[in-house]
Amino acid sequence: MESRLSWHEYFMKVASVVSERSTCTRAHIGAVIVKERTILASGYNGAPAGLPHCTEVGCLVYVSRGPDGEEEENCYRTIHAEINAIAQAAKHGVRIDGADIYITASPCYHCVKTLANAGVTNIYYGRPYNLHRIAELIGQAHVNLIYVPLPEEKANLNAEPNPSPDPKTAVERGKE
Repeated sequence: MESRLSWHEYFMKVASVVSERSTCTRAHIGAVIVKERTILASGYNGAPAGLPHCTEVGCLVYVSRGPDGEEEENCYRTIHAEINAIAQAAKHGVRIDGADIYITASPCYHCVKTLANAGVTNIYYGRPYNLHRIAELIGQAHVNLIYVPLPEEKANLNAEPNPSPDPKTAVERGKE
């Protein structure tokens, strides 16, 4: 008999399903904003509504450089899943101050700033992406970055002693 999903697993699974709506050709990312175990908004990465999507006309990739000189590729067309979830909440008049967000990949630097400014308290992520770029900001912004395995990766993690990329941010499976 299978056990019931924890709340963390449930919301991460929902974020994973939301990611399937992504129109980005490079990565499918989903986000779900949650407060008091209730989903307030969701978003996925893709072009703004009504504009051409990367799946239709291709990506407009550009290279940016951080203060440390490290380069990163981004797309002009795409809005990140986190920003789309915040925009959905704003569009419908939903207050997200004090909420949590579940994202299928850890957020970029700009999304961390936006999430902190919107009052999001906990950022749960399913797959690490450039964690070294956001580590200092996470501490300064007073938000928590917490790893929750993606549903499709959970089976592989049961055999590993420490599934979290960073033991300090691990969420124990089943812990509420």
